[in-house]
Amino acid sequence: MAPPPAGPQVDLRSDTVTRPDARMRRAMADAEVGDDVLDGDPTMRALEEEVAGLLGAEDALWVPSGSMGNLIALCVRLERGDRFLAPDQAHVLEQEVGTAAWLAGGMPRALPWTAGPGRPSPADVTGAVARGGPYFALRDRLLCLENTHNAAGGTVTSPSEHRELVAAAHAAGLLVHLDGARLWNAAVALGVRVAELAEGADSVQVCLSKGLGAPVGSVLAGGAAFVREGRRVRKMLGGGVRQGGILAAAGLVALGRVDRLAEDHEHARLLAAGLAERGWKTDVPQTNIVLLPVDDPPRTVELLAGYGIRTVPTGDAVRMITHCDVTREDVLRVVDAFPAPV
Repeated sequence: MAPPPAGPQVDLRSDTVTRPDARMRRAMADAEVGDDVLDGDPTMRALEEEVAGLLGAEDALWVPSGSMGNLIALCVRLERGDRFLAPDQAHVLEQEVGTAAWLAGGMPRALPWTAGPGRPSPADVTGAVARGGPYFALRDRLLCLENTHNAAGGTVTSPSEHRELVAAAHAAGLLVHLDGARLWNAAVALGVRVAELAEGADSVQVCLSKGLGAPVGSVLAGGAAFVREGRRVRKMLGGGVRQGGILAAAGLVALGRVDRLAEDHEHARLLAAGLAERGWKTDVPQTNIVLLPVDDPPRTVELLAGYGIRTVPTGDAVRMITHCDVTREDVLRVVDAFPAPV
């Protein structure tokens, strides 16, 4: 391999590494605030109402992280020992340190990707649900969907596929929670309103601190009664906030930047095409995640860091995510610096 090139590193580890820009920092500094635990924070409430409206939900609740949002949904929906279904390698199964079982008391079942990468079929949902049986049989209560699917490479579930999965779940007596941490990306990639991708779900979590660039925060939306109970659970988990408007102000600015996610998708395609020209095998990304299959992901991550390219191992691949702090010039520099496959 050639010597590592000079120059600054390009951080492609995640779209969570973004930093708030000057406009967002000004909004945070100027935010009107209150005590959200006692009598509410006006800026926090404005953000919750805005997201609820965008998702077509009755109400919404700000949470510090998407993982907490997903956990709150499971805690509200499940009784201890209940089973929930989710696509194989879903974030709630693999990347939330087991809180679905530890704190929510749920028994997970992974569904295969028979409808495409990251996507189960309605028949998978129907076939997985236990029907009848003795009192000691497992009781299925919830289907957790993920759009986009992180581990599958940011793959997108279309509105029609989503509706069919929700219909199958409801027909089988299940509630539906949607982990929409990157639902904004899915909506931009498909050119649809984000509400179309949440239609019929009983709850949905969306993240503001990934591609939208806020420093922290997600929003959990659903029915008014669900959100009231979710607020109690948030407090139980230590997620009560005081003058949270400082953080919510960043979220409101972030909501005005959804359309620019198209640039991240374009940059991901540019990256994948450039790597393909250099001899690497990778699929055309649907959104902002590029997966590069390799024999030894941890070792490859270490080698790429020496070339100024920061990545993370994911399964049998190296993951690279484009975001608002990565320019087209950065992508071209990565392609130029990338070592040839051996």
